[in-house]
Amino acid sequence: MASESSPLLAYRLLGDEGAAFPANGAGSPGGASARKLSTFLGVVVPTVLSMFSIVVFMRIGFVVGHAGLLQALAMLLVAYFILALTVLSVCAIATNGAVRGGGAYFMISRTLGPEVGGSIGLMFYLANVCGCAVSLLGLVEAVLDVFGADATGPLGLRVLPQGYGWNLLYGSLLLGLVGGVCTLGANLYARASFLTFLLVSGSLASVLVSFVAVGPRVIPLTPRPGPNGSSLPPRVGHFTGFNSSTLKDNLGAGYAEDYTTGAMMTFASVFAVLFNGCTGIMAGANMSGELRDPSRAIPLGTIAAVAYTFFVYILLFFLSSFTCDRTLLQEDYGFFRAISLWPPLVLIGIYATSLSASMSSLIGASRILHALAQDDLFGVILAPAKVVSRGGNPWGAVLYSWALAQLMLLAGKLNTLAAVVTVFYLVAYAAVDLSCLSLEWASAPNFRPTFSLFSWHTCLLGVASCLLMMFLISPGAAGGSLLLMGLLSALLTARGGPSSWGYVSQALLFHQVRKYLLRLDVRKDHVKFWRPQLLLLVGNPRGALPLLRLANQLKKGGLYVLGHVTLGDLDSLPSDPVQPQYGAWLSLVDRAQVKAFVDLTLSPSVRQGAQHLLRISGLGGMKPNTLVLGFYDDAPPQDHFLTDPAFSEPEDSTREGGAPALSTLFPPPRAPGSPRALSPQDYVATVADALKMNKNVVLARACGALPPERLSRGSGGTSQLHHVDVWPLNLLRPRGGPGYVDVCGLFLLQMATILGMVPAWHSAQLRIFLCLGPREAPGAAEGRLRALLSQLRIRAEVQEVVWGEGAGAGEPEEEEEGDFVNGRRGEAEAEALACSANALVRAQQGRSSGGGPGGPEGGDGEEGPATALTFLYLPRPPADPARYPRYLALLETLSRDLGPTLLIHGVTPVTCTDL
Repeated sequence: MASESSPLLAYRLLGDEGAAFPANGAGSPGGASARKLSTFLGVVVPTVLSMFSIVVFMRIGFVVGHAGLLQALAMLLVAYFILALTVLSVCAIATNGAVRGGGAYFMISRTLGPEVGGSIGLMFYLANVCGCAVSLLGLVEAVLDVFGADATGPLGLRVLPQGYGWNLLYGSLLLGLVGGVCTLGANLYARASFLTFLLVSGSLASVLVSFVAVGPRVIPLTPRPGPNGSSLPPRVGHFTGFNSSTLKDNLGAGYAEDYTTGAMMTFASVFAVLFNGCTGIMAGANMSGELRDPSRAIPLGTIAAVAYTFFVYILLFFLSSFTCDRTLLQEDYGFFRAISLWPPLVLIGIYATSLSASMSSLIGASRILHALAQDDLFGVILAPAKVVSRGGNPWGAVLYSWALAQLMLLAGKLNTLAAVVTVFYLVAYAAVDLSCLSLEWASAPNFRPTFSLFSWHTCLLGVASCLLMMFLISPGAAGGSLLLMGLLSALLTARGGPSSWGYVSQALLFHQVRKYLLRLDVRKDHVKFWRPQLLLLVGNPRGALPLLRLANQLKKGGLYVLGHVTLGDLDSLPSDPVQPQYGAWLSLVDRAQVKAFVDLTLSPSVRQGAQHLLRISGLGGMKPNTLVLGFYDDAPPQDHFLTDPAFSEPEDSTREGGAPALSTLFPPPRAPGSPRALSPQDYVATVADALKMNKNVVLARACGALPPERLSRGSGGTSQLHHVDVWPLNLLRPRGGPGYVDVCGLFLLQMATILGMVPAWHSAQLRIFLCLGPREAPGAAEGRLRALLSQLRIRAEVQEVVWGEGAGAGEPEEEEEGDFVNGRRGEAEAEALACSANALVRAQQGRSSGGGPGGPEGGDGEEGPATALTFLYLPRPPADPARYPRYLALLETLSRDLGPTLLIHGVTPVTCTDL
């Protein structure tokens, strides 16, 4: 959290809103000096003007004339129901903490993360820019309808030339006016918006009064062209005044052709036009960086604006249905001028509404772009948008937005883009609802908004409604917008983003993981679904990288924990030395590309620390069941950080932000001959402790000699064939017999089979060596083993070797396991047995698959593929701790010069023949 301030804390404690928003954040450009707008000027006025736009003057008759009063009211209720759901989510998020510049983008990005927030923020920015251009082009058309050279009707003055170039010039001049107001700052924009609000309110008041004051009249309609280019006879519409017959005729729908486009209208097309005029609920939230108290102003002002516009729309729908016949409503969308007491005032309202909508879109776009640039999500492309004036106005972002809006004006007509703009707005609204839904579902303790009139039901319904409306308005635009959002999210994911914003995904994951961990009942465990859950004890990761990756392959989707013991006593230390180490270990996990957790502990000895980790690592049903240790031998430690490509990259030494390189966070490997943190006695005692705790044990030796392709995450499809050899019999027990069927032998088979499922080991051939006693006939035991392998669905090559000819060949077969380990035999005899076993394994390692059974000296097979990894049966440590060093010496002799070897002792059943 060091890279980002805590807005809520600073906002509540410092008493100065500006102090909570430093200039290097995506907040208010100018700090406290820029936060001057009140709720009315900063939220109510821009939201009302954006939600009215030109629809309130030019499309009331269109909606009522085609849909009828009943369906028009239904459309309005549905539209405002969707908007109200989003407003509830906006209010909840805005009252949960200090809202900084960027409005909806800030809310979405700080909840769903930079990948989703950045992509939707850019789409919301484009929607505002295109909305500005659409409003200006609509204003140009409205001006030319009266003053253009081709204007028709009794009010046409015909003083302005028309054409593509002239229209572009008029639009550019108007855009220059709008851009100039926005460049000079939010205060001037607020004053201009307030003046516009007064003009629009006065114009609407004159219209409402005209419905009552004007008597019935006949209104000539614009002549429509005939089929052959000839004009049809003149038509007229009727303003009847308040008349019940007129209302009755206008109750039902009467969809017809649109006289401006010739297209046949439907419920969906009329609803799209109405909804397009109502998508301005974020105009106030976009001004969050200039509001004195955004957490109060945004919910209060937005709700007031939505209620006010809804009341005006309802009133106009009723008045139009009571007083105008369907012909007038369908054939003259500007009939307000014809029935007005003073028609120029209606024109002023139309022009003022369009101009204010364009200003609101442009200044809202500039604030979103400035927030995007401050967060540095898109790199140097948006760097100029960070520039602010001395007063805190982001004029660099305004110029960016002005230039892009000018490009949009070059299209001349943006009828097709209007649907895309609406869809982009709906994507942003759906994202706000999704943000609030995620926070509510995550049950985060810090999500406690003061606005409580919402629930996860309203949020979910808001998301579904926005998505449904997107595809209803324009399926193509909806699909394209979702595709664009996916591409932008992928781009931002590849670039990487800030990690200190507090993504709700982490809270959701925690909530769900906790819930399912509680349901993961250990009492319901079944051997059918057993999987290895490994605890790998690592002293220094510099020398353990190959083992770290091999253990990652052995886990088979199970739990994998990297454990480390720091020696010390907390009573004698000023602070816990373990906590600062977690960052380095987590970076190690990321760089090594293994799916592991990290668990560190402080203990006076490694053995006690290992006991702590074995007892407390994991949670609920996800606890380690297998301990993995590196082998205790005299091999000089290697520094794999110097040779591993993932750790030897040049950038490892110069990381961003001056953070120390990973190679400097771990000490160099132990020098040969230097004292160890773990004695041989404690090493074997740790193994014995694990077995006492009913944990399986894996001792790994010489894993650094594994072929690099076998430790990779790829397919491992190398041309060279390797063997994986499994010896499922205790070779330090000099008797044959069916020892392979005990629990430990089956555990070896299971672990070797699991390794073969990893893509990097697919090409390795599994070989199982069946040891025969000196008096056992060949073939019988092999048949039993093959039948068992068939039941276990394990594909492997079985080879018989004679074992037990040397030491102890004449002994009775009822010896207890561990006679040689526990010292019931002489040390020389035990050493000879270990040497013979080692020679037997080495003799089989280089033989081809065609080699027959043989002893240490036998076998006529030809040289074949090498053995990549050997699985050996690990006998239990002796009961007498005094014999631990002798036990370790026998293991060293047994596994000497075998290459990569895993000595395994399993204590839990792991295989099942049932379905």
